[in-house]
Amino acid sequence: MRGDEDGRGAGAAGPDGPRPGVRLGAAELGAEPGERASLVQFSSAFCQPCRATRRILAEVAALVEGVEHIEIDAEARLELVRALGVEKTPTVLVLDAAGRIVRRAAGMPRKADVIAALGAAL
Repeated sequence: MRGDEDGRGAGAAGPDGPRPGVRLGAAELGAEPGERASLVQFSSAFCQPCRATRRILAEVAALVEGVEHIEIDAEARLELVRALGVEKTPTVLVLDAAGRIVRRAAGMPRKADVIAALGAAL
């Protein structure tokens, strides 16, 4: 995926980004994560690229068994946004089965890039 991709994990953001080792589960995400992986999208109400990103991620999740697409309203979940260092929408996190962030990107991704990034989580 393009953007500020990394595999550093999640946690309180600092100058070097989120701390590794934190896992995101249903309590943090507000939905059940996928059995194999999750595509987590941070969106905002008037974000035009968020709509296209929603469609892309939903298509990819439908292609791969055990993968869920979870969309989070960034404005409603400011504490989580701050903890993860999300600075713009859309931001997409790819989580593995344990809820660890394996890829991260800001901006609208290409479908092929999402599929490739998902490979790192499976």
